Amino acid sequence: MKRPALLALALALAACGRGEIRPGASDISGVMPDLSFHMTQANDGATVTADSYRGKVTLLYFGYTHCPDECPTTPANRATVLRNLGPRAKDMRVLFVSVDPRRDTLPTLEAYVSTFAPQIDGLRGTDDQIAALARRYRVLYRITPSSEGRDSDVMHSDSTFFFDSSGHARLVTTSTDDTKGITADVKRLLQNS
Repeated sequence: MKRPALLALALALAACGRGEIRPGASDISGVMPDLSFHMTQANDGATVTADSYRGKVTLLYFGYTHCPDECPTTPANRATVLRNLGPRAKDMRVLFVSVDPRRDTLPTLEAYVSTFAPQIDGLRGTDDQIAALARRYRVLYRITPSSEGRDSDVMHSDSTFFFDSSGHARLVTTSTDDTKGITADVKRLLQNS
């Protein structure tokens, strides 16, 4: 059995017996590590860590600004969740970590995430920082460099990780379409904070 299949099986088994979880989400409490990273925030160029987001429910997603399909859909759906939260949106942050730092300069990343919602932060790191964070949460990505007549090709997992206000991993989902369900997930995390 390959590693991604083993991880999916482990996550599914870990969710067993943990209460009612909506379809499309998995409870990863105690299975995945707490939020931890050291990167640069696109909107102001400041260095941020997981501690910068303590006190907020945080969603973590990996993508890149040149992505033609899933990447724009995910932050757009997260912006809908933020609107659904109303005043409680101030207690949530969405972290969009670029896996393509060569093309995703800080101004490019900031312009991209700012089109969705002010609570969505674009994060950029070195190749090593991105690889370490991706390994921490078992996220797969690959960049095939451009060649003559062909642009760079980027492949990445579409998982979104949910962390409570203390930075503990709580949920993971690969679906971005159920904005009502995700809003309910975030509200539960906010109530337990």
